[in-house]
Amino acid sequence: MHQLALLLLQQDQPDSTQVMGIFAAIMAVYAVVILVALVAVILPTWFICKKAGFSPWLSLLVIVPLGGLVLLYVLAFAEWKVVPAPVQAWMPQPPYPPQPPYPPQPPYTPPPPTIPPSLPPQV
Repeated sequence: MHQLALLLLQQDQPDSTQVMGIFAAIMAVYAVVILVALVAVILPTWFICKKAGFSPWLSLLVIVPLGGLVLLYVLAFAEWKVVPAPVQAWMPQPPYPPQPPYPPQPPYTPPPPTIPPSLPPQV
């Protein structure tokens, strides 16, 4: 880009082959950037559509202007054809090696009631 600006400043009439070469390089970089951006958007929507039970080819709608918005509304308000996974509580792993069980405890017997000592008389 800077070469093009310097080229135009230095000469009254720029060489057309040089300008075309610079333009071709800029367009090649632009095409690679667009391709990377499309892959960065299509790949996640592909997996989302697949997990939602829809055809993953619907993810190609993001290429069409406003197609991504339509796909977003379809995914948000459609009935997903997937059975939700049950929520499982966390279960601690048993110790390794297995510990022996606790020995049996004798049954609980409450202590006998104690009578508090009487207070000395006050004078």
